[in-house]
Parts: sequence; structure tokens; C-alpha cells
Amino acid sequence: MEIRPIKTKADYRATLKEIEALMAAEPDTPEGERLDVLVTLVEAYENKHYRFDLPDPVEAIKFRMEQKRMTPKDLVPMIGRINRVYEVLSRRRPLTLAMIQRLHGKLGIPAESLIKPPDKRRAA
Repeated sequence: MEIRPIKTKADYRATLKEIEALMAAEPDTPEGERLDVLVTLVEAYENKHYRFDLPDPVEAIKFRMEQKRMTPKDLVPMIGRINRVYEVLSRRRPLTLAMIQRLHGKLGIPAESLIKPPDKRRAA
């Protein structure tokens, strides 16, 4: 299994094509192991060259609401009374640790996004 570091965009594109070809590989096979190594190399390359900021917590919540076709009322079990939901969504109230835990657990929003300080410049 000859594997080289990803140093250029051409290397990156070629590795992505190879990963695509290996996507059906079974675990614990030579192809599956090659896939694991290539994915790790791509992740390292992307982390170094394509840094993405985490979304604002409120934007992350709104995005998940849109994905799941949720209304503010659907957030009541995770945030509290409906007026508290609207306060959070309008950035007038910060998320508490308990809210973050429930939103992460029930909606699968990455905790890293929810604990990020909100962007005060984005008024709803």
C-alpha cells in the first residue's frame, strides 16, 4: 500500500477520486484499510487548508429547524417556555449549559457550535 502525503491541490483531487472509488470497500480488507488512511490524509489536508469557522449558535439552531421543518414550539422541550425560545432565537437570551446539552442530544447540533459565543452583530 503505497501512500504519499497530500501536498498540492492536484494530490488532493486525485485522493478524493480514489476515495470515491473505494467507498464500497469492506472494513478490515486491504481496500478498506486504504480507504481509512486516505480519509485521514484528506481530513488533515482540509483542516490545514480549508479552515471553516463554526456557525453562530442561533444560526446552527435555525438551520437545524429548517432541515427538520421545525417551528419554535418544537424547541420548547429543549429550551423552555415559548417566550424563552423566542428570546434565544432573537439573541436576547444566551443558551445555558442545560439547553446546549438538550439541543445537542435531541437535534444532533454539534456542541462546539452551540458553545461558541453568539455573533452579536447578527440581530434577528
